[in-house]
Amino acid sequence: MANSQGSALRRGGMMAGLLVAMVFSSGCGTRNEGEASSNGALQWNIPAGWFKERLTGADMPSMQRWHVGGTDLGIPYLLENGTSVGFLFGDTFDAPGVGGPGWRSPVMLRSPSNPANGIVFDSAAKVWGDGYAPDLMYNQHDTSGNGEWSVIPNDGISFPETGRQVVSFMSVRDWGGPKFPHDGAWKTNYASLAYSDNGNDFTRVPYLGWGNDADNHDPFQMWTMQRDGDYVYVFSVRAGRQNGPMMLQRVLWQNIVDKSAYEGWGFDGSTWGWGRPCTPILNGNFGEPSVRKLANGTWAMSYLTNGMIVTRTAPRPDAVWSDEKIQVTGLQEACLYGGFIHPWSSVGTNNLHIMVSTYQDSNGSCGGNGQKAYDVRHWVGTL
Repeated sequence: MANSQGSALRRGGMMAGLLVAMVFSSGCGTRNEGEASSNGALQWNIPAGWFKERLTGADMPSMQRWHVGGTDLGIPYLLENGTSVGFLFGDTFDAPGVGGPGWRSPVMLRSPSNPANGIVFDSAAKVWGDGYAPDLMYNQHDTSGNGEWSVIPNDGISFPETGRQVVSFMSVRDWGGPKFPHDGAWKTNYASLAYSDNGNDFTRVPYLGWGNDADNHDPFQMWTMQRDGDYVYVFSVRAGRQNGPMMLQRVLWQNIVDKSAYEGWGFDGSTWGWGRPCTPILNGNFGEPSVRKLANGTWAMSYLTNGMIVTRTAPRPDAVWSDEKIQVTGLQEACLYGGFIHPWSSVGTNNLHIMVSTYQDSNGSCGGNGQKAYDVRHWVGTL
């Protein structure tokens, strides 16, 4: 999720037509009253997390086998076979750091490993065996700031009934500046979905988009998705790690690519209910959100806020969420972001597995060329 190629690779002309053609109005509003949250106090002052392993880098098998060197995010989601997990990476390069050759995004690696024993990748999407892991889907790579700079994944989900996988993504217009920590800096064109029926070739759904507004304040730009029964629950926030609301929608899983089928979770002044304009379920400074339903029924949420990866829990998606619990701080992992929950995490001590990114310049400052660190790391915590 870096600033990619700087001023290189300019392509234009396509985005204006896409933006006009897409259906952008959201089925949810942005009312603030009746926020369904706790008081926001931190549950623990001592971080629960500890570093387990680095997953990517120019010196790692990810580079040697699939040319996945400098990269970030590593969003894990359960694949339709139920025995393997896909990891979605953002802006990826053949070399360490940011801005080198081989720029593409998203890229997917897969792993059947139990994270408690360490994560080992065994394959890459769109590759037979070893080889160059390419973009999962079309990416305009227009660094003018007036088109689509990059396509950044937000989450993935799969449906065993049909074998289909769906990836939510944001079309980034401009990373802005400063490049890190991007607080309110990066701007998106819209959020949308892409699907694959073979686990390799992903197609962006045409004419589907949740459009951003001119102020970069639309709260449906960064998604995380979790299925429960017949419904997929979608939690979303603004682009750019800004302060603002978190919204909740749901859609029948068969209708996930039909925007008109989404219904919001909202407060009407006296009660909460589905099929209403969305009311914020939380307000705060949200980085990349990640929500997973664990095997015992607990819902777990993770995100970056104020330089820390924190978690919350709830008994169901439309319940009141717990206070934040600190998992990883910037003192433990410099220039951190992400914090994506592995679907095989569970409650109990040291059973939370999260993917954390770091992005450091050669002089140790955050961002820049990422020559010191631009990779994904596996951290272990406790909910």
